[in-house]
Amino acid sequence: MSQEIRNLEPKALWNKFVDLNAVPRPSKKEERVIEFMKNFGTSLGLETFEDEIRNVIIRKPATPGMENRKTIVLQGHLDMVHQKNNDTNFDFLTQGIDMYVDGDWVKAKGTTLGADNGLGVAAIMAILESKDIPHPAIDALFTIDEETGMTGALNLKGGVLKGEILLNLDTEEDDEIDIGCAGGVDVTATRSYNEEETPEGSVGYTITVKGLNGGHSGMDIHKGLGNANKIMNRLLFDGFENFGLQIAEISGGSLRNAIPRESVAKVIVAAMYDEAFVFDMQEVIGDIKAEFKTMEPNLTIEIVRSDLPSKVMDLGVQEGLLRSIYAAHNGVYRMSADMEDLVETSNNIARVIAKNGEISIQNLTRSSVESSKFDLANALRSAYELFGCEVEFGGSYPGWTPNPKSEIVDVLTSIYEKQNGDKPKVVACHAGLECGILGTNYPGMDMISFGPTIHGAHSPDERASISSSQKFWKFLLEILANIPEKK
Repeated sequence: MSQEIRNLEPKALWNKFVDLNAVPRPSKKEERVIEFMKNFGTSLGLETFEDEIRNVIIRKPATPGMENRKTIVLQGHLDMVHQKNNDTNFDFLTQGIDMYVDGDWVKAKGTTLGADNGLGVAAIMAILESKDIPHPAIDALFTIDEETGMTGALNLKGGVLKGEILLNLDTEEDDEIDIGCAGGVDVTATRSYNEEETPEGSVGYTITVKGLNGGHSGMDIHKGLGNANKIMNRLLFDGFENFGLQIAEISGGSLRNAIPRESVAKVIVAAMYDEAFVFDMQEVIGDIKAEFKTMEPNLTIEIVRSDLPSKVMDLGVQEGLLRSIYAAHNGVYRMSADMEDLVETSNNIARVIAKNGEISIQNLTRSSVESSKFDLANALRSAYELFGCEVEFGGSYPGWTPNPKSEIVDVLTSIYEKQNGDKPKVVACHAGLECGILGTNYPGMDMISFGPTIHGAHSPDERASISSSQKFWKFLLEILANIPEKK
């Protein structure tokens, strides 16, 4: 299948994407892709180095006649979100992505594709390798750990980069030019609990929520998609309220930046309620599926008799857990008053684990307004602290304040209109682009973000448009040829 991808146009872009996707590169485990990128740069005879946090920087001089143009930074992140379907046998630490073509889309078999941000990285690699593409002097910046903390961008020191203009290639709609983004903060609630012996006369059940679309916890948060942790909590709460259900363990969701698609809980009920419990649950399931029938047609909720667990959660803690997750906000919290249709603040209840006497609830709170971000984070903290959790805020990063009057915005808008016959959408996005962070140490740098159309990022349904990638490549080459002159 790799050869099928390599034959796509533009070949320079897709060949580099295939090369990159052969290298395992999950977030926080980027050692192999860092070495891959350093070897790539040195093989071209270009200045190549890594900084203290292990971002990779490759410098390429201007092509003849372009020496008087401003130096640019071409930027993308090396890591990718690792998500797979439960029935997919795949090891992200050892395997390259298995890709195929489906009409106008490149997809992966049961896993995330890595087009976020692999296509942007591949485009930069193709430019660095090229011998016939006009461009100014380039600082190619490949950051690490964008998806799970942005530590690469956060730890990039001032003075490392020489560029005056930064082109971030990490936007996922080809008719959009991004000039702003949301910041974020991880909200993590934890506590210990006592386990009790399973009461006699109990029966065990496994409840499974699966088949949800999932998606990007920023870009897709406004779509009304199902959150497996919220749906599971609703089921458990009903079973507890009506039949005294007790929880043995819960495992829901995975990564903070992915809307959770699946959750599994092991529970017990008294044998005397067995039939009534199942009947009631089927009614609740019917209601939930009816509510989500449009957005989540593949939602499946199963309740299956299973082995009786030996221990269950203390009832007082269980009640606090269920009520706190019910109270905790998930989804859009506030829309922007300044930009039409832009989500300002949101939360994703991403991961819920309760097992062996330990509870962990992991959230990602996003906002383009710092005060609103922490307003929601404090609301979550309050909900979790009320049932005895320790709550920590971590990995906070700033948003990127839009500058609609920047010089590079005018350049890209003009080129897009000439190439496509209409104006692009100049927008801010509800995702965590690295521009806002990079701007803290490079405050004078003019920044913009764009890219090819990618759907379903952060989920196994991730797919990249072939025709859009051709449009993006043409757009990028014209931008490079029209970078303003140094002042």
